[in-house]
Amino acid sequence: MGSCDPEPEPQKLYIETPCIPSAALSRAAGCNIFLKLENLQPSGSFKSRGVGHMMYQAMLSKPAGNVHFYCSSGGNAGLACATAAAVLSQPCTIVVPLTTAEHMMDKMRLLGAQVHQVGTHWALADAHLRSELLAQDPAGVYVPPFDHADIWAGVSRLVDELAPQLRPHAAHRVDAIVCNCGGGGLLNGVMEGVERNFAGKGGKPTVLAVETVGAESLNASVKAGALVTLPAITSIATSLGAQRVSERSFRWSQEAPYLKSLVVTDAEAVMGSVRFANDARMLVEVACGATIAIVYNGDLRKAMGGDELSDEEWSRKNVVVIVCGGSNVTLEILRNYQEKYGVK
Repeated sequence: MGSCDPEPEPQKLYIETPCIPSAALSRAAGCNIFLKLENLQPSGSFKSRGVGHMMYQAMLSKPAGNVHFYCSSGGNAGLACATAAAVLSQPCTIVVPLTTAEHMMDKMRLLGAQVHQVGTHWALADAHLRSELLAQDPAGVYVPPFDHADIWAGVSRLVDELAPQLRPHAAHRVDAIVCNCGGGGLLNGVMEGVERNFAGKGGKPTVLAVETVGAESLNASVKAGALVTLPAITSIATSLGAQRVSERSFRWSQEAPYLKSLVVTDAEAVMGSVRFANDARMLVEVACGATIAIVYNGDLRKAMGGDELSDEEWSRKNVVVIVCGGSNVTLEILRNYQEKYGVK
């Protein structure tokens, strides 16, 4: 899929996703909103890009090309690992904590993954995977959920796709890219892609990294001017639940003046998912709803200049919203959140 690879990657590892204009979200925001539909990836989230690319590179590095992949994510990274392993015809083992939903484990098993449930939280599951399984397997390859250069490289390609996809819509400039931030895999990839694709005279788009209250490890680090480890994850957006953001993400926040950190509440994240389901007829996790929420709640315009821009100036702005997707969502889950937070 890219000239940087020793040979083309299997097309089914991930796809070039559509980037489409949204009349409903554009009306809500007051500017031109384009949806980069990463929820259509084979695993249901953007994780297919980075995890798939990392796994393929790891397989190429083995003399015989035979590996056994190990991942400790009970969420979208684990599902992406299982999906990619099936495409590559290689075995994989996923170790998940006891808090992992049954429907997520069922999806991994359906793809042929061996699933072990160990420990009350991710760190215990990860420790078990490393000491009891990976350490005993000479063909074993550890697949991290977000903190790996090959993962960022794979994700960065979504930015490569934007210009040709937006051109037919007369959007010759990208003013902003909106994504969420958990551990930083998506953000790091977006930043790499921006640096590669927007080095010319037109300037770089603003990148808005959105987190939820109770999972805002990047925002806390930005405010402190140093990497901060959150005492706990209290947000319902568990896919954003990295207590400590990757070091590379923090460095981007210090190096790139065009990167801004935003935080929304869990209620706003639920609102984003609910309104997106109504407007776009797509179901996404509340972690993804956090990204979309700033389109609806006015934070997008505030972050892009607010009152400094006239309505006419704002209406001409082109904003790409990365719909990262996520599989840990059902109608029942979303309805329960709706009721809990009073979202209509």
